[in-house]
Amino acid sequence: MPIRAIKPAAVIGLCLLAATGCATLPDTDALIERHAGQAARFENASGPVSARRSAAIVAELKRKSGDIDILDKQIALEQAVVDSPLSLGNKVTLLQDGAATYPAMFAAIRQARDHVNMESYIIEDDEIGRQFADLLLEKQLAGVQVNVIYDSVGGFNTPKAFFDRLTAAGIAVLEFNPVNPFAGKTPWLINNRDHRKVLVVDGQTAFIGGINISSVNSAGSAARRPAKAAGGVTWRDTHIQIEGPVVGEVQKLFMQTWEKQRGKPLAPRAYFPVLKPQGNEIVRAIGSTPDDPYCLIYLTLISAIGNAERQVYLTNAYFVPDPQLLKALIDAAGRGVDVRLLLPSHSDSELVFQAGHSHYSGLLDGGVKIYERRGQLLHSKTAVIDGVWSTVGSANLDWRSFLDNDEVNAVILGREFGQKMQAAFAADLGASEAIDPENWKRRPFLWRLKEWMARVWGRLL
Repeated sequence: MPIRAIKPAAVIGLCLLAATGCATLPDTDALIERHAGQAARFENASGPVSARRSAAIVAELKRKSGDIDILDKQIALEQAVVDSPLSLGNKVTLLQDGAATYPAMFAAIRQARDHVNMESYIIEDDEIGRQFADLLLEKQLAGVQVNVIYDSVGGFNTPKAFFDRLTAAGIAVLEFNPVNPFAGKTPWLINNRDHRKVLVVDGQTAFIGGINISSVNSAGSAARRPAKAAGGVTWRDTHIQIEGPVVGEVQKLFMQTWEKQRGKPLAPRAYFPVLKPQGNEIVRAIGSTPDDPYCLIYLTLISAIGNAERQVYLTNAYFVPDPQLLKALIDAAGRGVDVRLLLPSHSDSELVFQAGHSHYSGLLDGGVKIYERRGQLLHSKTAVIDGVWSTVGSANLDWRSFLDNDEVNAVILGREFGQKMQAAFAADLGASEAIDPENWKRRPFLWRLKEWMARVWGRLL
């Protein structure tokens, strides 16, 4: 859920307009060329893997995946530009909607013995928020240290008393970049929001994805007849549960945010235990912040699209693309790649919705297929490319995610998880409607006017 869904939007919007800088996205072609040709390296639970073993891993991946170039090129690029390893030996569970995600998170928290670290853009004072609060309080009183980061804008409508209750019990609570310029310990950066959704339990299990702590996500899975959430709207979202060595990288991101925001020193706990292999997945956790020289999530996605040979399947909630992303998608379609965008048919932000529509004509003319998800409000942020490169996380396909927000995505390499992602994409496609290029050209003039007006604001959305 973006800033644009928060009220009072007008006041915050003026602050955002005043605080927006002139940051730009990186020249991806130059960066990719600079890092081309570097050998991929991996780490397991014991540390770095030898060059010979790394080469063997790549060869085996390519053998299982049909010898496609994306693996060679993409993992080498990511290794060069992202300060996190390709981690072997992980177990990744794909979770669809709050109906699957919240019970898995509750189960992990109940099993906590040392600590629970939670970071979320939105933590609402509603049925789901109170369930989480009650469970976190129970664990804190049982001697498990609980640490919570919430975004000030994302939590604008959450009463202070909600967080005061947690603090009074000993839970460490940190407000990210407070809206009140006198409340923070860092420079007032109202436009830098913490859009991450992270839960780390005992340093051994992590959850990341698009799901906030809110009852709007509590509707049933798309695989079943969905229940109605608050307001009569059901949300379609995606999360993952990760166990294995890469959890340490997710934990580092949480700790870096705490330190950057100058939170009080955390109570001593075993935040970085020795992690053993839990599965066969190869995973990289990628965090991006405005402090980085360029958005790491953006760069890896653009590169993956540029290396694609067969399919590019993107699912996203808020689509306000920049020129490089548009070019990457159209170029991929031009070389015969099956490029499909799965986007919402309705949104909690009309302005963003219309800004996305303003790009449909160029994409359709370039051979990109566009589908709109019916029934549920699509909030997922995922991609699967060539069936072997997958990502799930918090980043939208918009300027805000790539330039202004703290975000986190996981990249998972391999066909087994890729097949699960493709199956989920196919299920969503079955509940979607294709945008017909000829019909789109005949859309009403009023639609076109709204699109043009929304597009003017694209950089700020």
